[in-house]
Amino acid sequence: MLKTKQDFLKCLEDMIKPLKNYYTEGKAGIKLGSFGVSYSDEVAHMEAFSRVLWGLAPLWGGGEECEDFDEIYLKGIVSGTDPESPEYWGEIPASSSDQRIVEMAALGLALILAPHKVWDPLNDKEKKNFHAWMMQVNNEIQSNNNWQLFPLIVNLGFKTVGAEYDAERMKRSLASLDSFYRADGWYHDGNTDQVDYYIPFALHFYALIYAKVMEKEDPENSRIIKERAALFAKSFVYWFDENGSALAFGRSLTYRFAQCCFFSACVFAGVKPFPMGVMKGIIARHFEWWLSQPIFDNSGILSVGYAYPNLNMAEFYNAYGSPYWALKAFLFLAIDENDEFFTAESLPLPKLAPVLPIPEAYMTMQRVNGYTVALTGGQWATWHPTHYPEKYSKFAYSSRYAFNVSRSTDSIYNASPDSTLAFEIDERIFYRGKCMEHRMDANGCHYSKWSPCRGITVETVLTPTDGGHIRRHTVTADFDCTAYDTAFATPIGGGGEIHGGGEEVLLPCEPNANLIFPRCEIKAVKYRFEKGTTTVETTVVYPKG
Repeated sequence: MLKTKQDFLKCLEDMIKPLKNYYTEGKAGIKLGSFGVSYSDEVAHMEAFSRVLWGLAPLWGGGEECEDFDEIYLKGIVSGTDPESPEYWGEIPASSSDQRIVEMAALGLALILAPHKVWDPLNDKEKKNFHAWMMQVNNEIQSNNNWQLFPLIVNLGFKTVGAEYDAERMKRSLASLDSFYRADGWYHDGNTDQVDYYIPFALHFYALIYAKVMEKEDPENSRIIKERAALFAKSFVYWFDENGSALAFGRSLTYRFAQCCFFSACVFAGVKPFPMGVMKGIIARHFEWWLSQPIFDNSGILSVGYAYPNLNMAEFYNAYGSPYWALKAFLFLAIDENDEFFTAESLPLPKLAPVLPIPEAYMTMQRVNGYTVALTGGQWATWHPTHYPEKYSKFAYSSRYAFNVSRSTDSIYNASPDSTLAFEIDERIFYRGKCMEHRMDANGCHYSKWSPCRGITVETVLTPTDGGHIRRHTVTADFDCTAYDTAFATPIGGGGEIHGGGEEVLLPCEPNANLIFPRCEIKAVKYRFEKGTTTVETTVVYPKG
């Protein structure tokens, strides 16, 4: 059980100590694997180095020590930022979305929380090199999304240590954040309809760091940021299961317990949307759930995957060190061990309504049997991250059952299509992706119009019920076709029901399709649609959990 600050410190130290054997000679990188990613091996090594600081910086900032890591990180920063070093992290193009910009934020946090570890011990030349390399973050950034906040954290870091910084760039970062705001605490991630975990573990997270550090110097922006976070928490809490798990939805899920880092940032910034015992319970149970999963390899390294190692579900930008973004959840280590957070008893989740529409996230949240289900529609990732239809476009997502990602679409077995209406046409499987139309009402019902392939149009209405939902599909087809209306993927014999006017079938799944269960199956209703327009209704009853 995680209760005291020492418990959480030991948890962090146990996670990062296995990394000590994998640092490069100059300590500016960590070599953890050999599979490919969309950037170079050298950048992947730097990414792994930097991401450990999401845990180390709060640890140091809270007055703690971590054996050998002081020396490792001081040497690594010197090597990585020295243009004459063989491990120099390199020049960043003037206008780009370079991965190293992402990793600068963790170094910025270290400047904010632990200058005595990463800045004060440097000599003048080393400080000049570190500063010059980091200030590349102020180059134009192509991605108009959460990336606009990386310069905020870096410049705030240099402001904290009394070095030159770009105040105008910080203002532009805050202006970008404000432009992303929707309502009720919800942002969207830039020029996209995606509303996923980047809202809590990027936009709110970085903003709350700013609000805490600048609450006296910039009280107005700090107040707005904190007020939005408190509003957001009231609906985001619905994403969490009573057992500590969280809603599996969207991209970058290999960052695992970063799912709770928003609440860690609230604790750090002094935002209390719930009693502190409730906040502690959310965070502690979340860590404990993840630590009960096989997420580490045999050498103690955090793997790419979700509840077990799984490259099939990963994004093109997930390298072998990427999962250590999860350490953002340790931000609360920067506070004193006598703080209320560490002395409070963990409490259960607050009383939650059985149904909560969140129009800003295109979701209707259902609380059933202690876990969360989200009915969805309308989201779409225009830049096509890996498996984006599976990660954004299914009818329902769950904290207890996660979702499947297809290995291929050449058979129903390989596609393993849970929580969707999957059409089988010419030995290919097609299901909902981008919606042509979408709307939801005040009761949480979703209407969507979509086309799985040329010649077929579907209008789907999702209606939440007590313990499940009803799907009403109106299918207009230019030819006869077959489709499977599918429930959640569950472990073999895992329960749940689905009923309709077609044939009830049990679909085996490709191994490792599901994010939580390496072996699973799907209950489904098989329909045969004749050419023309047909309406069917399917009732889904969620498993007991």
